[in-house]
Amino acid sequence: MPLLSAIIFLPALAALVLALLPARDPRTFRNAAAAATGMTFLLSLWLFAQFDVNNPSLQFVERVPWVPAIGFAYLVGVDGLSLPFVVLTALLSFCAVLGSWRVTLRPKEYFVLLLILETGITGVFGAQDLALFFLFWEVELAPMFLLIGIWGGPRREYAAIKFVLYTLAGSAAMLVGILVLYFAGEPRTFAWSELVGRQIAFEVQLVVFVLIFFAFVVKLPGFPFHTWLPDAHVEAPTAVSVLLAGVLLKMGGYGIRRLLLPLVPEAMRFFAPALALLAVVNVLYGALLCLAQSDMKKLVAYSSISHMGYVLLGIAALTTVGLGGAVLQMVSHGFITGLLFLLVGVLYDHAHTRDVGRFGGLVHRTPALAVVTSLAALAALGLPGMSGFVAEYTVFVGSFATFPWHTAVSTVGVLLAAGYMLWMTERIFFGPLNPEWHDLDDAHRYELVPLWGLIGVILLVGLYPPVVTDVIDLGVGALTRWLGG
Repeated sequence: MPLLSAIIFLPALAALVLALLPARDPRTFRNAAAAATGMTFLLSLWLFAQFDVNNPSLQFVERVPWVPAIGFAYLVGVDGLSLPFVVLTALLSFCAVLGSWRVTLRPKEYFVLLLILETGITGVFGAQDLALFFLFWEVELAPMFLLIGIWGGPRREYAAIKFVLYTLAGSAAMLVGILVLYFAGEPRTFAWSELVGRQIAFEVQLVVFVLIFFAFVVKLPGFPFHTWLPDAHVEAPTAVSVLLAGVLLKMGGYGIRRLLLPLVPEAMRFFAPALALLAVVNVLYGALLCLAQSDMKKLVAYSSISHMGYVLLGIAALTTVGLGGAVLQMVSHGFITGLLFLLVGVLYDHAHTRDVGRFGGLVHRTPALAVVTSLAALAALGLPGMSGFVAEYTVFVGSFATFPWHTAVSTVGVLLAAGYMLWMTERIFFGPLNPEWHDLDDAHRYELVPLWGLIGVILLVGLYPPVVTDVIDLGVGALTRWLGG
């Protein structure tokens, strides 16, 4: 059974079926989208269970020649680097559909685009061919643009166009970099397995690194190419914010490790100090901006910029522990940020505001939301026993040997995270009840299902990290071998 292809294309097939149905009862599209994403998530768990943690080779490989004349093939597979993100995408897509139960504006088109978006993202993590990787990278662009531009907030057109312009600029640079790699040696091919280890001149490696890294740092996002992210998050509907922060940002960090580390290792070593400096800037800049936000969505958006700095720091270290910590940080951040944006969406649906200053004492009216938000805040600030602590601690241990001063300064971001997360939680839920919210309802049962599900995953990874790290170690081991250590 082509299990990986089923996971990639099942959402797209469901989107095609939904597109052919007449637009009648919105519940039909909600239920169908939930069924498709739920089935995809179950298939991803089956894939995870079948994965052999003792086999470092690429697994579940499917190869079909597409354009043999230029060496382009449909080539997919997973290893320790990509498998966690396939499962993460499936889980957050399912949660995003569950978090879209209140969507009433053109629900047919909304869920069709959401399903296509899942296929594009999953395809990026499953592709083992440069051309196929680029193709899937572009597939997610159109549905994300439309989801923000149609179902977003008051400034949705501005946010959607800004997102597209930044992403297209990065994609253009990536395409040129891929073509340089393609023409840099013989035989000409787009398959990663055949490109790894190929002798490429140092000057060419530098050019390829700059071109492709630009695409990835925009998506990550890294300073100073981050400005599209807060606008996109603030205007995007809840489900889109969940996928944007939970998995789209991970495409940047994943691409650096999947493409740049094995394909241009000498350039990677050359630019490692610059990446470490950029990581520190990201961590502190994002965290300081969080302290100045009163909009809950903006606060979580800037916190993502800060936490992606830890990913860059782990990658820049070029050590086994650092690279493993960077992967774990991205997976953990996907769970935590997805949970935070779902919480913001639930609270906004009930109160119709995201202004922290307008709340106060909601624990008296919404105890369930208060408990879940408190746990999410503790996870985001890196409380021991939760996935955020394991990920950040691993990054710091792995990067300290290579960049001790950068690592020491980056730990300030943990203290700032504790400040803005606890401040937000205290202002919203504790203290005397604001009379404006005397009749506010607590979260409904169907809203609590994805919230408690994500908390369960965060605790599982935090208390028993080997459930993820045993898989990650296989991919990281291959990276360090390619780097010669």
